[in-house]
Amino acid sequence: MNKFIVYIFILFFLIINQSIAQENIMILKLKDGDVKIELFEDVAPNHVKRIKELADSGKYDNVVFHRVIDGFMAQTGDVKFGNSESKDFNLSMAGMGGSDLPDLKQEFSSLPHDRGTLSMARSSDPNSANSQFFICFKPAPFLDRQYTVFGKVLEGMEFVDKIKRGDDSNNGAVTDPDKIISFKSN
Repeated sequence: MNKFIVYIFILFFLIINQSIAQENIMILKLKDGDVKIELFEDVAPNHVKRIKELADSGKYDNVVFHRVIDGFMAQTGDVKFGNSESKDFNLSMAGMGGSDLPDLKQEFSSLPHDRGTLSMARSSDPNSANSQFFICFKPAPFLDRQYTVFGKVLEGMEFVDKIKRGDDSNNGAVTDPDKIISFKSN
């Protein structure tokens, strides 16, 4: 009987652990395919909460990748000026806006900016992250402990690699940019 109770307890723990893990899996739909992303709720809980809130309410749908630098990163997430289907869409302003929610306090960690890392964009103020984020094409150790890492690509990085690059002479600004088709919890 005692072994049975232990077995039930272990099974319960595994089921709960799996459902918690699934809560932190997101699907980013791009023109070339789906990107499976794991969010690090234990590392950056407030940033993960914000990303989920904006994503699950559809705020990231149709938002352009306004700044894409080959060999570095693809930046998106300006839900104010970067939504190509919104009356407020303004490609020249994309990258200047955020959401209607307050800025977030930094949640810097020791997690490195490796290939596939998702990290929050911000101004020079470490506590100014809001809705914009970027995905690293290659390791960017110079960003470590200065930007909040909140997730990592698990599958589909080959689709991120196909995002249209911007103009190197214009800080990666993209003309006729690719966009997020949708970004939702799995």
